[in-house]
Amino acid sequence: MPKVRTNSSAKKRFKLTGTGKIARKNAFKSHILTKKSTKRKRNLTQTSLVSEADMGNVKRMLAIGK
Repeated sequence: MPKVRTNSSAKKRFKLTGTGKIARKNAFKSHILTKKSTKRKRNLTQTSLVSEADMGNVKRMLAIGK
């Protein structure tokens, strides 16, 4: 059997937390920032958790639980 490969783009974008959840960064923080409020940009700086609906796809890309 071949080895299971981790998706290279996924390992740069997601991080596993201590409790087994997957952390991600928020989108909409790279450009066109002048029209966004300071509060909105500040809140986009924080990390979020991957939703339960996407958890299976992300785990498959990261080769977790194989």
